[in-house]
Amino acid sequence: MVRVRLAPSPTGYLHIGSARTALFNWLYARRYKGKLLLRIEDTDRVRSEERFLNEIITDLKWLGIDWEGEPIYQSKRFDVYRDAAEGLIKQGRAYREGEAYIFKVEKARVIEVDDMIHGKVVFNTNEIKDQVMIKSDGSPTYNFSCVIDDAHLLITHIIRGDDHLSNTPKQILFYEALGLEAPQFGHMPLIMGMDGAKLSKRHGGVSVEEYRREGFLPEALVNYLLLLGWSPGSDREIIPIEEAEKVFDINNMKGVQAKFDIAKLRWMNGEYIAAKPDKELLPLIKKQMSDAAGICRIPDDKLLEVVKLYKVRMKTLSEFVRMTDHFFTDDYSMEEKAAQKYLTSAESKNILHEFSARLEKLRDFSHSAIEETCRLMAEEKKLKAANVIHPTRVAISGKAAGAGLFEMMEVLGKSKVLERMRKAAA
Repeated sequence: MVRVRLAPSPTGYLHIGSARTALFNWLYARRYKGKLLLRIEDTDRVRSEERFLNEIITDLKWLGIDWEGEPIYQSKRFDVYRDAAEGLIKQGRAYREGEAYIFKVEKARVIEVDDMIHGKVVFNTNEIKDQVMIKSDGSPTYNFSCVIDDAHLLITHIIRGDDHLSNTPKQILFYEALGLEAPQFGHMPLIMGMDGAKLSKRHGGVSVEEYRREGFLPEALVNYLLLLGWSPGSDREIIPIEEAEKVFDINNMKGVQAKFDIAKLRWMNGEYIAAKPDKELLPLIKKQMSDAAGICRIPDDKLLEVVKLYKVRMKTLSEFVRMTDHFFTDDYSMEEKAAQKYLTSAESKNILHEFSARLEKLRDFSHSAIEETCRLMAEEKKLKAANVIHPTRVAISGKAAGAGLFEMMEVLGKSKVLERMRKAAA
């Protein structure tokens, strides 16, 4: 049975690269009906913090990644690592330097790794110095504790980033010395920025928590991470996770570095938002409204009307607050350039005055009746419809762009629309 693992270190938030590694391990376990296990690598007593661990667990669950059983904590297994190191000293394969335990690396050996992604990779032990197993402060080193715990968890496949490739021959030496069978290794090319540089905040490479807060949907982020180095074929870009787990195979990963394109992620998130049922979006939008204002006092039915208008325009849920402030307060932001262009001339003021007078006579304030009134006025006055639409939009929303004007006006309601148009005309 396939057994893979997640091994986060609670010294910081879950980064986008670690999230992809977690996702691919989860998919591999699902694809082959195996098990995914969780190990917390908290050997750094100074930098490991419970708040980071809690956030990592929250983010993994938000992404839909689950695991088998309870996690094991390396911080609780120091005696296990020390006993293993003592055993290697008794065999003459290691030595002490003060409080540190150090493994003797046999020189002039060739180690071959049949990597699931890169194929055969060759290492020479002449390039590997003797390896510390237990540091002088009593804590284990990564390579030593990793081997002991992966063996303890019966891990069959280790899927991780290319930055761990140089650790693999060192770990294989430990597997051999401890009489353990080494798992299969697969090293994924790292995620880079669009300019080919190491992924950083300027490329959009931030923590999962920040994407969650910004209003990215987990299914969109998962879909995008899937495509960083792997493809379902047929140039498909939108693929639900339920489909991906049926066809995913780490052996199909490309051995070249994937480039992180924040613009494409935003596009994909917009596609998922547009496709999501309005009622499922509602609690997510309310959370964004609460985060921005401290509390969301808007009735659900009113909020739902606005969500329907704007769901196709958003790339992230957080944009909703800025895009729609004019629906919920009279103290909405006004775009200076738009106001200067469409609200200052005498012609624009006259148009707003005339249009508001015509709208006041409407008994049916539906978007279709409003549009008919607008186009009839434009025809009678020998104006382009845009000459009526643009000043009206800025007057009632403060913005040069947004949802369909007539639909906006219907949702805002007759009295509010007339009040704002007349204020702008005056």
